[in-house]
Amino acid sequence: MKKLMLLALVSAALSACATTPRLPKTVVNANDTAPYPEAMSGYTRYAIHLPALPDENNARVEVFIGKEMSVDCNAHSLAATVKQEELKGWGYSYYVVENVNNGISTLMACPANVTKNKFVTINHNLGWLDYNSQLPIVFYVPNDLNVKYRVWQPKAKIMQANAE
Repeated sequence: MKKLMLLALVSAALSACATTPRLPKTVVNANDTAPYPEAMSGYTRYAIHLPALPDENNARVEVFIGKEMSVDCNAHSLAATVKQEELKGWGYSYYVVENVNNGISTLMACPANVTKNKFVTINHNLGWLDYNSQLPIVFYVPNDLNVKYRVWQPKAKIMQANAE
C-alpha cells in the first residue's frame, strides 16, 4: 500500500513538472550568450536583445546608427564604414563602426537661424537584419553615436496579384 501511495505521489509530481511552462532565459548582457570583446577605448558596445516571437522568420530588424544634431532644413546624413566581424571560435557576427565623418547634406536655401534637433544617421549597407531572439545584435560605435532599431513584421493580409 505504501509503495502504491509513493508511486502515485511521484507520478503526480512528474506530471506537474511536465506541464509547467518553461520560462525563457533572461539575457542581461551580450556576454551571457558569448564572450563578445569589451569596447575599445573611445567606443561603446550596444546590444539589441530581441524578445521571442511566434514566427521569427517573418520579422526583420532595421538598425539606425547616428546622433542627435541641430540641423537646418537640408537633408543630412553621416558618413562612416560599418564592418561585419566574426567572433572567433563562435561564428557569431558583430558590427564595428569606423571612420565617422560629419557627413553630407543637401544645399537648399533655408530660412536664417531656423534649426531643429534631429537624429542624423549613417547611410550603411546593412539592410534589414534577420530576427533572432536567441542571439543579441552587437555593435561597437564611437562614444558620440547611438544605436536605435525598429522591428518589421507583416501585418497585412497577403493578396493574389492578377495575371495579365
